[in-house]
Formats: sequence, C-alpha cells, structure tokens
Amino acid sequence: MAKKAVATLHTGNAGRTHTKCIKMVKSPKTGAYIFQEEVVENDHVNEYFK
Repeated sequence: MAKKAVATLHTGNAGRTHTKCIKMVKSPKTGAYIFQEEVVENDHVNEYFK
C-alpha cells in the first residue's frame, strides 16, 4: 500500500514567505528576449519588477 506524503512546509506562515518571480528582459547582445527567474521575499516583489 502506498504511503501519503505529508506536507509540513505549509503549516502556518512558514512556507509562504517567498515568491518565484519571472521577468522578461531584453538581451543586450542579441536583442532577443530572455526570461529571468528569481525567488524573492513577498515584501520585495514590487521592487523586483521596477
């Protein structure tokens, strides 16, 4: 019988303090658009996109 995985990271506010942000940036070399990914704290999400 298969065991159920128990997620302990999402109890309370322990696992929800960071957000994965994906930003589209134009490359200076080729001029093509690339995607830049970064894990940012929830308080600094707006600053990341500016």
